[in-house]
Amino acid sequence: MVDALSVVTQLRDLASEPQNRETIVQDQGCLPGLVLFLDHKDPQVLFATLQTLRYLAELPQNVNTMKNELGMMVSLEALMEKSGLGVDITELAREVHRVLNTEAFRTPEQQKKRSKPQFFINSTNKKAKTVTLHVQGMDGTDQRGVCEEALLKVKGVISFTFQLALKRCTVRVRADVPTESLASAIAATKVLVAQQVVKNETGEEVLIPLSTAEVPIEENSHLPDYLPEDESPEKEMDRAISRTGAKQESSGSWLNTAASFLTKTFYW
Repeated sequence: MVDALSVVTQLRDLASEPQNRETIVQDQGCLPGLVLFLDHKDPQVLFATLQTLRYLAELPQNVNTMKNELGMMVSLEALMEKSGLGVDITELAREVHRVLNTEAFRTPEQQKKRSKPQFFINSTNKKAKTVTLHVQGMDGTDQRGVCEEALLKVKGVISFTFQLALKRCTVRVRADVPTESLASAIAATKVLVAQQVVKNETGEEVLIPLSTAEVPIEENSHLPDYLPEDESPEKEMDRAISRTGAKQESSGSWLNTAASFLTKTFYW
């Protein structure tokens, strides 16, 4: 059954791939639907919607369209001021609002100076770290979903992206979260095993086994803690949540499904 959470989650995954961002924003149903989702009562829908908008705003030519979409800025400001929401939602709403306001005033030359994508980045924040994991057994989207559920249980996880073709998962966590706790959570699935990807002194990537024995895992009671990301010291990897197989066909099909769902739900 298609519902709001499944639609916005799929849109988020599609938006994480740069080649889809212009299409999503230009679609007549998706952007207005995302604006309406900003008033949704489910915090998971709110968080996924804000993640989607943040991805879409990475494409400079999307910014003015997004900023001028009816209700966009007003809804973001309402979330920024609303009490009772988790800090992750409030801060992410503030981040999207800031990007839409500042990106619109960048010159083309300034845009070129942005050498790499910045997702939830705040250079003043030094409380987070990036960990790259090789996840044995993650052979498709079903196993990716199992890995997602495992990581979401770990308190301190901020965000994560996948490269299914390489069986890689790049995780942003609080600096005080042991890498072993991520491996323990993944090992608890009984079908996946994680090793850390690091570079040796010659610059080659090597896999480091992680202990999963008697490593305490502090679990989330709700959504993951949010922290703005600082610049990763690691070489920037493909940040998209990979969708292997018939990529273009599946993306187009899901975009049509999302647009249809939004149109039927909100009658525009």
